[in-house]
Amino acid sequence: MNRVIITFLFFIGIAVSSCTTSKSVVSQNADLSKYEYASIINNDTYHIPAQLMEYEIQLFDAVEGSRLTLVSDMRINELTATQQSKLLMVKYGVDILEEESIVTVNFIDFLTGRPIASCRGAYTTLGLSVSADIRGAIKRVAKQIEATFPK
Repeated sequence: MNRVIITFLFFIGIAVSSCTTSKSVVSQNADLSKYEYASIINNDTYHIPAQLMEYEIQLFDAVEGSRLTLVSDMRINELTATQQSKLLMVKYGVDILEEESIVTVNFIDFLTGRPIASCRGAYTTLGLSVSADIRGAIKRVAKQIEATFPK
């Protein structure tokens, strides 16, 4: 009897986790091949609680896993005009819901302020572990970023 219950819960878990969607949306008019640089902005990197820093590190790693070169927001003015035309500003958000955790990473053209691409990673452990949900969502968004900006 216990084996049947465990098997049932296992299949329910697979079904629910497969319902979470990870995807990327790219502007129809965007030429992603022109972008070479990215700068993560306005995320209060040095003011976040220490326990969340591991997720911040994983998000930076997710962007670095693409072909984009990270540039500190404090060094953007050191880039040439040509380099700035190849720069994307990166803004991310994390939503922790009861049913899943979602990490969204948005890419915005530096010169025009126009959103160019949005990558979304979602993951769920059915509420068993919020930290596992966030790690899973970050891994999924990292795959979306790498697929959107391949090396």
